[in-house]
Amino acid sequence: MKVQARLAPMPATRRPAAARPEAPTDKVELSNLVDVKHTRELRGAWVASVWNINFPSKPGLPVDQQKKEMRTMLDRLQQSGFNSVFFHVRPEGDALYKGGLEPASHYLTGTPGKDPGYDPLAFMIEEAHQRNLEVHAWLNPYRAASSLSTQQVAPHLAVTNPEHVHPYGSVKWMDPGAKVVQQRLVDVCADLTKRYDVDGIHFDDYFYPYPIDGKEFPDQRTFQAYQAEGGKLNKADWRRDNVNRAVRDVSQAVAAEKDHVRFGISPFGIPAPDKPEGISGFNQYEGLYADPQKWMDEGWVDYLAPQLYWRTDQPKQAYGTLIQWWGEHASGGRYIFGGNDLTSLGKNAQWNVNEYRKEVALTRQHADGNLWWNVGPLLENRQNIADVCAQEFYAKPALTPPLANAGERKVAPPQVEQSEGKVRLQAGDQSPLRAWTVYRQDGEGWALDRIIPGTQSELTLPRGQWALAAASKHGVESQGVVVTVS
Repeated sequence: MKVQARLAPMPATRRPAAARPEAPTDKVELSNLVDVKHTRELRGAWVASVWNINFPSKPGLPVDQQKKEMRTMLDRLQQSGFNSVFFHVRPEGDALYKGGLEPASHYLTGTPGKDPGYDPLAFMIEEAHQRNLEVHAWLNPYRAASSLSTQQVAPHLAVTNPEHVHPYGSVKWMDPGAKVVQQRLVDVCADLTKRYDVDGIHFDDYFYPYPIDGKEFPDQRTFQAYQAEGGKLNKADWRRDNVNRAVRDVSQAVAAEKDHVRFGISPFGIPAPDKPEGISGFNQYEGLYADPQKWMDEGWVDYLAPQLYWRTDQPKQAYGTLIQWWGEHASGGRYIFGGNDLTSLGKNAQWNVNEYRKEVALTRQHADGNLWWNVGPLLENRQNIADVCAQEFYAKPALTPPLANAGERKVAPPQVEQSEGKVRLQAGDQSPLRAWTVYRQDGEGWALDRIIPGTQSELTLPRGQWALAAASKHGVESQGVVVTVS
C-alpha cells in the first residue's frame, strides 16, 4: 500500500520544445556526515468506527464522501502536529478493510458483509503516509456486536461458532477461553500485518467485558472443558491466562510477518489492586482479567498506552500519580504513552485546555507521548484545542520513538544529489523507510526543521546549511548528510 512517487510521462501527441541545458547536478559526498537527533514522542489520536463515533459519520455514505471525511480528519491531525492515527478496523469481529477473514463492517454501509466499494484501510494508509502520519490498526479483541439487535453474517464467529458468542448486558461477546476465538484473533492480526503497510497493531481495553453486578460472564462451558483436560488454575487466573496467551501469540505473529510493526495495547488506567499507592477504584487485573505488567515484562508488547481518563486534581485517580507509576514500570526499552480523554474537554469548568497542558507536561516528565481519545474535538477545534496542539504542544515536528527491537540497527545515510537549490534523495540501503528528516544548522548544532515522507524523492531548500537523514520504519535515524545551499 505504499505510495510510489512517479514522474508524469510527456503526452505522446506533443513534442517538447527545444530544451535548455539541464543545470549541473552535484552528488553530495557522504564524507561530510554529522550526528543528528531530536526529541521523539508519540502524538496519536483515535479514530473510532464503532457506533459511527468518528468515521464514517453515518453508515451508507457514498464512497467519495467517506473519503472526504477521512481526508478532513487526516488534514486536521497533520495541521495540529500529530504523527499517528489509530484507526478502528475491527470494532466487533468485522472489518473496515477488504479481503480479510471477517465480514465487512455494517458501520460502513449499514449492511453487514456488504462491500463498501473501496478499501478504507488501504485508503487511510495511502493518505496518512502522505501526511507523515503513522497508521495503527486498532482492533477490539473480543467484542462480537455492540448491540444485541445487530445481525452478523458469515464468516463472523457469531454465525460460524455461535456457541462461543454470548449476550452480556447490551452487547455480544466472544469467549476469550475458546480456542477458535483465540486463533481468529491471531489470524486476523497476522493477515492485517502481512497485507497492509500498517505501522502498528493495537488493542484497546476490552478483554473480558466490564463486569455487570450480579451477572457472571457465561464462560462456564470453556472453563469446564479446561478442567476436564487437567487444568488446575482457578477461574480468575484461567481467564487471565487466556488473555495472556492471546497477547503473546499475537505479538509473535505480528513480529513474524514484519518486525517493524509495533504491537501495543491501551489498558484501563488503574493497573491492579493498591497500585499505585493512594489510587483506588476499579482495576483491570481483577475486573477485566488483564495483566499489562506481565505483557510488558515478557516483551510481548512494544508499548502500553494506559487510559488515564482522569484529571490531575482527582486525588483517588490522579493523572500525575498514575502516569508516573506506569512510566516507572516500563521495561526492556519499551514505552509508556499516556492516554488522555479529549472528549471531556468543556464538559465542566475543570475540563479545560489548561488541564490538558498539565497532562502533557506530566507525560513528558514520565513517559514518551500521548494517545488522545478521540479525534472529534480536534475536528471541532473545541476551545481552540487544535490550535493549541499546533502552536504549543506539537509546534515542533517529531518522529515516534524507535522500536525497542531496533537494538543496534543502523540505517545508511541517504544518497543526495543537489542542483540549484533542489535536492534529490535516494535510500542508501535496503532499510524500509518511513521518512526523511531535514535539519537546519542552529549555532553549533542541528535543529529538526521538517519531516517528509520516505516516498518523496525531491525537495527545495532555502539558503543555508542543512543535514538530511533517513528514518527507517523501526524508527532508527541515520547520520545526516550536510548540504550547503548558496
